[in-house]
Amino acid sequence: MEEELLVRAKKGDDDAFGQLVEMHLKTVEKFAFQIGVSPIHIEDVTQEVFLKVYRFLNKHTRGKFTTWLYTITMNVIRDFYRKEQQMKRKTVELQRYSLHQTYVDDHLDEDSKELHLMIQKLDEKYRIPIILHYFHGQNYQEIANVLSVSEGAIKTRILRAKQKLKAEYEKVGEQL
Repeated sequence: MEEELLVRAKKGDDDAFGQLVEMHLKTVEKFAFQIGVSPIHIEDVTQEVFLKVYRFLNKHTRGKFTTWLYTITMNVIRDFYRKEQQMKRKTVELQRYSLHQTYVDDHLDEDSKELHLMIQKLDEKYRIPIILHYFHGQNYQEIANVLSVSEGAIKTRILRAKQKLKAEYEKVGEQL
C-alpha cells in the first residue's frame, strides 16, 4: 500500500501524499520527541519534515521510505537547532550591546527621543508615510508607490499623522 501511495504521490496525487503523511505523522513526531525536540517545537519540526518530503519526493528512488523519512527528520532537526543556536547568540549579543549603548541614546537629543517615541506609537499606516516623507525625503507620489496606495491616501495619512502627533505633543506639554 505504501509503495502504491508513493507512486501516486510522485505523480502529483495530493490525496496519496496526504495519506502518506497520515501514515507517518506519528512516527516523525515520536522520533523527534525521542531525539530531544521540545514538545513545543515538535509540530514545527514535523511540518518542516513533510514540506521537505513533498518538495523532494521525486528524489526518493530506492530504499525504504521510512529510512529516507528518518534521514530528512534528522536533517530538519539539525537545521532547526542550528538556527535556534544562532538566534540565541544574536539575542545575547544584542542584549549585551543594548546595555552599553543604543542608537537612540547616541544619535538623538531629548526632544528628538520624545518625538521618536510618539512616532513609534502611531499606527503603521500613519507612521511609515511620516518617516518616509520627513526623515527620508520621499515625496507623496514616491511614498504612494512604495505603499501601493494613491497619492491622495498618502496626503490624508500624513495630515492625520501630524494631527495625532500634535495632539500627543500638546498632551505631554500639559503634563510638564
